Amino acid sequence: MEACGLSEQPSRSRVFVAGVLDRVPARAVPKLRRIRVTRFGLVLRIKILPGQDFLDYDAATERLRHAWRTHDVYVRALKPGFLEVRLVGYDVLRYVVMPRKLPAAELLKVPVALRSDGALHLRDFRASPHELVIGATESGKSVYLRGLIKGLATQPVALVGIDCKWGVELAPFARRLSALAYTPEDAAELLDVLVEEMVQRYELIRASQGLGAGVAVEEITSDVWGLPEDVRPAPIVLIVDEVAELFLIANKADEKRRDHMVTQLIRLAQLGRAAAIYLEVCGQRFGSDLGSGATALRAQLTGRVAHRVNDEASAKMALGDISVRAVGAATQIAVERPGTAVVGLLSGGWARIRSAFVSLDEVAAVCADTAHRTPYIPALADFRMQPAVLPTQPSKQTV
Repeated sequence: MEACGLSEQPSRSRVFVAGVLDRVPARAVPKLRRIRVTRFGLVLRIKILPGQDFLDYDAATERLRHAWRTHDVYVRALKPGFLEVRLVGYDVLRYVVMPRKLPAAELLKVPVALRSDGALHLRDFRASPHELVIGATESGKSVYLRGLIKGLATQPVALVGIDCKWGVELAPFARRLSALAYTPEDAAELLDVLVEEMVQRYELIRASQGLGAGVAVEEITSDVWGLPEDVRPAPIVLIVDEVAELFLIANKADEKRRDHMVTQLIRLAQLGRAAAIYLEVCGQRFGSDLGSGATALRAQLTGRVAHRVNDEASAKMALGDISVRAVGAATQIAVERPGTAVVGLLSGGWARIRSAFVSLDEVAAVCADTAHRTPYIPALADFRMQPAVLPTQPSKQTV
């Protein structure tokens, strides 16, 4: 601690005792309160000295890493005067191994990746309703999305997909999807239906609030989660794969449709949380040059995940309002480390994560096994995609 500049001048009493004993007074150092051993290293609970704060230790993490000869050091504030220092002994993200004992399953909360400090990264839709996920080709963005779908497939959640790559990414999961649009024209119609569904849910909330006389205050609600379970609609997660395709235009007619789609998407992002409609917007790149509404849409997407990107502008668009260091970390992700990403944390910081590899057939099998759990939403019935049956080839007869 002294070598890393985290000690303080000794107190007067210590100087007096050292003078009486004819010794050099030792500098005051933070006090170690607790040590916990994990499979990744050590977790220290430290009581800091008066006059110190979290930023002093956060700025010294690189010095502490070399002084303790560990792979990495992470600091987290616990309460006033106490910090948690996590020492990681090796590169946790080199080979991602998810913990055997995962947290108890909760609605709309899915473990999707492992953080560089050894902690589990959870995608919590209730805490962060909407998320932006960007990443170049072969960056691991699709694997992240598969892990998310795999976790949501086992829950009573309606999954809705917009995949303008003719459905090649989301069509394998069609048995579990409540709706799927794979052309911009279908996407425009589906967004209109979702906005209408959102309006109907708001009308249900207003009708169920019960503001008449004799109604208890705790029974009044402003979102669907306060409704009784027998009338509460199923939550909807809208997954948009390759959002840039919704912004592209070729003529004036496309421009009008594009503006309408973006407007509906922004409305869902602004008002969907209370109606239990959540967005997962993915794309290879995302910038203001996509067109009108891109910046407004990004402002509504609280969660940010940036995989390896081809341009710094996309990293700034995703992480620029979180941390400059996070933007630099996103642009330094190596090509040979697919699945690695930089994520904005709900606490306000950022962290490196890496998704565990999930194969396409594995997720498709889970979706097929959980097809019976697909909530029925009448407004989305027309967009339910039926698995295609490939034509059989005539067999060659041998003479």
